[in-house]
Formats: sequence, C-alpha cells, structure tokens
Amino acid sequence: MRTIVPDVFTWSWFSEPHGYDFNGYLVLHPDGNLCIDPVVPGDDLAEIERLGVAKILITNRNHSRAANAIRARTGASIFIHPDDAPHAMGQGTTLDGELLIGEKIGPLVIEPAPGKSPGEVVLHWPERRLLFVGDAVIGKPPGACGLLREQVIDDLPRLRQSLRNLLELDFDALLFGDGVPILHDAKARLAELVETFPG
Repeated sequence: MRTIVPDVFTWSWFSEPHGYDFNGYLVLHPDGNLCIDPVVPGDDLAEIERLGVAKILITNRNHSRAANAIRARTGASIFIHPDDAPHAMGQGTTLDGELLIGEKIGPLVIEPAPGKSPGEVVLHWPERRLLFVGDAVIGKPPGACGLLREQVIDDLPRLRQSLRNLLELDFDALLFGDGVPILHDAKARLAELVETFPG
C-alpha cells in the first residue's frame, strides 16, 4: 500500500485479462476512514486493519471485489447505490447502506455516472479537487482516459452523457478503479475523451 496523494492510500491487483491494474483506495479522515472499491489486499490487509475502516464505498455493481473481506476484518459498513445493489448482492456482497446522489460521506460527495450500469457513481472531494471513478471511465492508456469494452456497457449514450456532466465538476486528479490514475490535468484528459464522442 502506498500514498498516492496526501491522506489517500492505494493498492493494486494486476488483471491479466484486462492488461492493467485494478485499484483500491483508503481515504484517511477524522470522521472515519473510507475504503473505495477495495481489491484483494494481500499483505496490505493487516495495515488496512491497523488504520481502520468505517465505511466501504462501492462505485458500481462490479466493484464489490474484496469488500466482504475488508468488512470482516474491520467491521466497516458497505454502501452502494440502490440501482446497483441487486447485482452486488447476487454476487454475494453483504450490503449495509445506500449511496444516494448528492449525499456527503466524510469529505466525498456522491455524484451520478450511470451508463455502464444504472447505479454507477463517482466520489468527488471538492476541496482536494479529486474524483474517484469506478467503471465510468478507466485509466488506459496511461496518462489518458478510456472506456471499457462496449459489450460490458449497459447504455453507451447514457454513459457518454454522464461523462460530459462530470466535466462540470472541479477536479484535477482522477483516481481510477481500473488503470493508471491521472494526478494532474485530469479534467483536460477527460475532455479529450469526451471530444471523441459522436454528436
């Protein structure tokens, strides 16, 4: 586990089929530490347990990942948007609460990003100009923004509109669940992707 920006740790698991890292994040906060889209932590589990986790925030139906394992070791509660909850529960994820649009959890504001799945959200830290993104957009190739394969996207036009809407937020860094994070000028990189969309 390493510090990626102040008060935010990350750890990764390389996915051979995808050819890039899956990333989990731990946000340190006085009101309770937040774990986002946790991947299998391996040797980092003891450190995560030592630091403590109050809540686990899942950005979309496919990012439950190691949430149950973190919950079992830390007692943290697991949250996901209600539209993605049935799929996550079907995958065996124990859910404790909902991520509701506009709600603030610690320093993070829950913003909508539907399209890949109906309940996809991003987590915006306005004061730090950070945006945590699950599957709405990925960090591939490194230094740029990309989309997942069209076959796994529920509603591509809706996803494209979601990404246009994200450009209305103030952020400089994109911390991706999939691929290489962009720590500076990330809004410009997302704008470059959006400019390739039809219409």
